[in-house]
Amino acid sequence: MLNKDKDAELNRLKNIKCFFVDLDGTFYLENRILAGSLEFLQEMQNRGIKVLFLTNNSSKSSQYYIERLKKMNVKEPFLNILTSGDAICDYAMQHFPNQKAFLFANQIVTSDMQEKGLIIDNDNPDYVLITYDTELTYQKMDRVCYYVRQGLPYIASHPDFNCPTKYGFAPDIGATIAYIKASTNREPDLIIGKPYAGIIDEALKIMQVKRDEVAMIGDRLYTDVKAGIDNDLLGILVLSGETDLAMLEASSINPDLIYPSLIDIVADL
Repeated sequence: MLNKDKDAELNRLKNIKCFFVDLDGTFYLENRILAGSLEFLQEMQNRGIKVLFLTNNSSKSSQYYIERLKKMNVKEPFLNILTSGDAICDYAMQHFPNQKAFLFANQIVTSDMQEKGLIIDNDNPDYVLITYDTELTYQKMDRVCYYVRQGLPYIASHPDFNCPTKYGFAPDIGATIAYIKASTNREPDLIIGKPYAGIIDEALKIMQVKRDEVAMIGDRLYTDVKAGIDNDLLGILVLSGETDLAMLEASSINPDLIYPSLIDIVADL
């Protein structure tokens, strides 16, 4: 267990009241639900344990993911999704009330944030929000760099450099952040998504649980597991997605517990 006290971590696991669960690579892989995922949810329902799905992917709305899960036969009470886009929107509305955002986002996310009450003004903004925009254009890149260069507060939804696809990887928001830095010499003032605190704080508030009652489960060491460890949650790695044993051995990130897949966690509850 890579220098962890397995007995102590297993005891922590037995006291968990809520799981934060990553989606792609943990619960499903692209459009295919992973074996045992629905059975894991059934076990959680039987035991009265809450589940919140937590994804860094801010290119879609939470409602999009809910509909996707419904097609995989996920039912209430487990249709709970928090994206880094949701978290960055909530953060902006709390910390920049009545101020105008330059929003770098897909149309589905833009519409969702407007419905929530975010004030968007891409011509005369007070601050900059960037999400994973798969509809980006040179004009958008020019404008976001212009406003960042002017010194406006600059917040990003998450740090991922690449997004997994059926053909390998596509450039994610981390590549956009690198582009902006090359042009403006600025990094984001704040990043909200995993492994950072913003999305975890929002998730704890939504689920009304304490840190020592929560485990973060995911297939990525540097986002999912690190989010758990850095934010005083139990950090659980599943080997059903990106991370394999060779990557684990080479990493400085040390999961609290490691399992082949979600369903294998149940035996230790």
